Amino acid sequence: MQVELLNWNASEGPDGQSVENRDADLVMYFGQREALAGGRPFDKLCESYPEALLIGCSTGGQILDNAFGEDDMVTAAIRFSDTKLQLTSADIRDPNQSYACGKTIGADLKADGLAGIFVLSDGTMVNGSDLAEGIADGAGENVPIVGGLAGDGDRFEETLVGAGDRPRSGKIGAIGFYGNAIRFGHGSEGGWDVFGPQRKVTRSSGNILYELDGQPALDLYERYLGEEAKQLPGSALLYPLQVWDPEEPDNNVVRTVLNVDREARSMTFAGNVPEGFLAQLMRGNLDRLAAGAAEAARQAGNSVPGGQLAIMISCIGRRLLMGQRVEEEIEAASRELGSEMPHLGFYSYGEICPRFVSGRPRLHNQTMTISVISEHSI
Repeated sequence: MQVELLNWNASEGPDGQSVENRDADLVMYFGQREALAGGRPFDKLCESYPEALLIGCSTGGQILDNAFGEDDMVTAAIRFSDTKLQLTSADIRDPNQSYACGKTIGADLKADGLAGIFVLSDGTMVNGSDLAEGIADGAGENVPIVGGLAGDGDRFEETLVGAGDRPRSGKIGAIGFYGNAIRFGHGSEGGWDVFGPQRKVTRSSGNILYELDGQPALDLYERYLGEEAKQLPGSALLYPLQVWDPEEPDNNVVRTVLNVDREARSMTFAGNVPEGFLAQLMRGNLDRLAAGAAEAARQAGNSVPGGQLAIMISCIGRRLLMGQRVEEEIEAASRELGSEMPHLGFYSYGEICPRFVSGRPRLHNQTMTISVISEHSI
């Protein structure tokens, strides 16, 4: 397995570098919506890597090695020795289609030797929880499924995904990896602190939260946010919600707000917030966020020794809170992964991976999620 990382100028091509891995089998790319929208970067990638499958998305910022960037695009061109690949995609126009789209993608990729799936999805039209469940049901048990939801900074206007074609909205793309040589490891941690009382989800529908403790959910957020409530939904990125089944208190997830309905006093989250679950508000501490990123890297690295590529997917809420110190979480994770392992990634609207070393994939918000890939010749 050979990996080439490059930083691209959207209009000109590789920024001060030359493309060497032209016979790559797979190219992952992540970039700003404005950079990807014109289609020129995709055309450049096709020209530079004529045999490769291409998959990528818009972001809230890119990661390349230890650096964070907001301009243009980063890529990983990968050539495999003993791994086969398959690319599939689906169109989505409504969050209610999320499970069905996921199941179709999982079923398309299901085959003997399926060792892992990497998925990228439109970030504003999808219920990420249902998408992850659908892919898992379609692909079958014990298949690692990792990836994330495309981003658009703090604007939440439009996100783009490309899967063998020019990036566009309403798209979900996935790559299946096959064979005995390929291995996937993963880790996901937050580092946020809970505050305020625990509350019960008393009315919800999928990823739409109507009431906590019998009171309108948006009223609660507005009370806590004060003047920042005028900037909703963007300001809610700094105050995510932790939810959990009271019968499984250690199996919690974090949810981030995608939209608000001021008339209905409801909030739409990136993933499901089931009725009967408990919920608690969260806020960030910069040192603990960086420590969470390091722990995610530890989990991923320990599950696949000798990793050859790390894909970092962190949440836009973390980036907004950390501001100019955002590289601290990237550097903390990089130290755990080691200087020998190339890594790239992006800031997302949601992260997908199993909660533990093994298990079904779940949508996470406000985490640093790291996937490590390695291939060993057989």
